[in-house]
Amino acid sequence: MPLSFRNIDATPDDPVEKWGFEGMLAAIDRGYARDWRKLVDAVVANPQLTDEFHEAREAAESHATVALLDAMLVEARRTASERALDRLRDAYYGTRMTQVELASVIGTSRTRFNSYLTGKVTPSMDVLVAVEEIALRYRAPSRAPELVLN
Repeated sequence: MPLSFRNIDATPDDPVEKWGFEGMLAAIDRGYARDWRKLVDAVVANPQLTDEFHEAREAAESHATVALLDAMLVEARRTASERALDRLRDAYYGTRMTQVELASVIGTSRTRFNSYLTGKVTPSMDVLVAVEEIALRYRAPSRAPELVLN
């Protein structure tokens, strides 16, 4: 059953700016993923909604939904550079190599590779793709030999 508002003139189809406190509270407590996405996108796009959103989240009964919305907001506010750095770090850990080993494979020094991992230097996309491809090879399931039954 789709979200509906009671005792307010706005509908869930209206822009979040028209929802007000009551609409936001209803979306948090009785809404669904699409309603939460709409709410988060609006708060990120329009910082003037932040105070009203925080009031609604404080009054919400669903602590789990509030936690989810908080995580969605953090993710929505991350920059492309932050997401790329996380991808590089995840891929590096997935290789199961040391920094020295991986740097050698991709053709750079350990200190340069470390500066990529710390975010001090932004690597080219080629570096990110190369490290992700190496990590994929390590994650690929090895083929177990087939059993031959006599």
